[in-house]
Amino acid sequence: MRITDLLKKNGIALNVNVTDKSAAISKLVSLHEKCGNLKDTAAFKEGILKREEMGTTAVGMEVAIPHAKSDAVKAPALTAITVPNGVDYDAADKKPCKLIFMIAATTDGDVHLEVLARLMQLLMDEEFTAKLKTAKTADEFLSIIDAKETEKFPDEAKAPAKPAKKGYRVLAVTACPTGIAHTYMAAEALVKAGEKMGITVKVETNGSGGAKNVLTAEEIANCDGIIIAADKSVETARFDGKPVYSTKVSDGINKPEELIKKIIDGQAPVYHADHKAKAEVSGGNDSIGRQLYKHLMNGVSHMLPFVVAGGIFIAIAFLIDTASGVQAAGNSAFGTVNPVAAWFKTIGGYAFNFMLPILAGFIAKSIADRPGLLVGFIGGFLASNGATFADPGAASAIPSGFLGALLAGFAGGYLMLAIEKLCDKLPNALEGIKPVLLYPLAGLGMVGVMMCAINPIMGIVNTGLNSGLTWLSDNNLGILLGCILGSMMSIDMGGPFNKAAYVFGTGMLTTAAATTDVAVQTVCYQVMASVMIGGMVPPLAIALSTTFFKNRWTAEERKNGVVNYIMGLSFITEGAIPYAASSPLKVIPSCAIGAAVAGGLSWLFGCTLMAPHGGIFVVATIGNPLLYLLALAIGSVVGMILLTILKKPIDSAKK
Repeated sequence: MRITDLLKKNGIALNVNVTDKSAAISKLVSLHEKCGNLKDTAAFKEGILKREEMGTTAVGMEVAIPHAKSDAVKAPALTAITVPNGVDYDAADKKPCKLIFMIAATTDGDVHLEVLARLMQLLMDEEFTAKLKTAKTADEFLSIIDAKETEKFPDEAKAPAKPAKKGYRVLAVTACPTGIAHTYMAAEALVKAGEKMGITVKVETNGSGGAKNVLTAEEIANCDGIIIAADKSVETARFDGKPVYSTKVSDGINKPEELIKKIIDGQAPVYHADHKAKAEVSGGNDSIGRQLYKHLMNGVSHMLPFVVAGGIFIAIAFLIDTASGVQAAGNSAFGTVNPVAAWFKTIGGYAFNFMLPILAGFIAKSIADRPGLLVGFIGGFLASNGATFADPGAASAIPSGFLGALLAGFAGGYLMLAIEKLCDKLPNALEGIKPVLLYPLAGLGMVGVMMCAINPIMGIVNTGLNSGLTWLSDNNLGILLGCILGSMMSIDMGGPFNKAAYVFGTGMLTTAAATTDVAVQTVCYQVMASVMIGGMVPPLAIALSTTFFKNRWTAEERKNGVVNYIMGLSFITEGAIPYAASSPLKVIPSCAIGAAVAGGLSWLFGCTLMAPHGGIFVVATIGNPLLYLLALAIGSVVGMILLTILKKPIDSAKK
């Protein structure tokens, strides 16, 4: 067994400053933990200290090799540090140790003795140890050992190569809030990068249709590490004890080779499935803002099917009543006059009624895991039914609506985390009843008090928001709002700005469903119309440009441009991402301006939209559909023209 097989790059620390033997041991043990070599760090360290009590493991020549054989070790491994100033290790020659290896061995066999013997043979060469002490990088440290082993044991170099490791070296999970485009683009990019690098990669996609290509327990056990490229929470408990690197889904699309290299080079931290580690993997090195965004998107991704299906059913109900000759203006029964329309609106309404509890529930679950579901669901329900202290039955409801559900999800999730921490102080005998009794009781009481207090306040905010939207429309400033929403849908094409605009639009649909004020409903539907048209423009602008200005694009881009007609008309903005990634400073401004024009024109023409998705396929539910299509065409052509101006013809060699 070669030393280089047991010593990983992230298990090496150079030029360490430790004050004593205890600090040196702690550092070496922490490196083992970082590499994922241990099942129980405390138990392994205890074994190391017991061995030191039997006698120092300093071997002279400024070298020490502490070692332990323990059930706390997953597989035989080494760590190493260099200490330029030396550390007192009770060596027999009284010299401070400047080079220290730590051997972690399992209890089955005598691997530690084999490794110890081999190390001693190598370290007898003073020139070799001197090189190790002055190594500048971990790569140089490993290369010095590899060269010496090859020289000392030449027969090994001639031996046939070991069979390749079974399974995939790198695993990955990709997920985006909608589960439509980013999820699969990141998966494709990672697999292709792996093929290019000669590394086997398997990717599980958490798309809108559920998890596909699911990672098996055997694959997880045999891999080098896992990449999580996701903008929403994914199941991570199964990765306990494995190196896991968490990042945003766009990095999976744009930096696949870099992510794979982090796993192969041992730069990913080891994940442990407890509350602290869960938070670390969920957020990785993310900022607080990005962690909040991921929690929000976890709620939005679970909410979308209820919004889309329910919204389209309600839109169909309106369409049927319209076809039956029912007048919409001032008619509070609109959508329920025709019996068939009433059926569609009732069923769609049931789906809509679940929207806020689902949103809040999965935001809270993303924050506090399963205990968060209760507080989130109940908080979302109370936000929609408008319970207060004076009237918990909500006979005279003051709903806090979409904003209240958002607050219920976030506040409920973090308060549930606080409850869990408080319960950690209880006796271990109560461990079994915490999730089934203590957490639900405390959570239900907490969220009930919180929402009864919040609903009246958020009700005032909602009233102000509705009044503000109506004021914008009455003062001809709605066009500006339409421009802003349209451009937001195009700025990052599925990213935070896009999702913020879309969430605002779907939130306005819930406001429209909860009010009988026709003026407010109209403005809310205008918001949704501006949002959807803004998301349709980028793929269409690119498709038009690849069709009419072919000299701006490569053959591959022209071929894929046709697909963007379908994606644009289907309201799948992400079709523009590959083009934006290749030329962001030209594509993004062009598409954003085109989308802003379309959004503003949609509002100017008085176009409304009662369905939250569907693109051209729900045109029958759009108010002023011909003008809406005209606004879409104008915005797309503006985007195409700007692309033509900004993007110069490419060299014929690249076409």
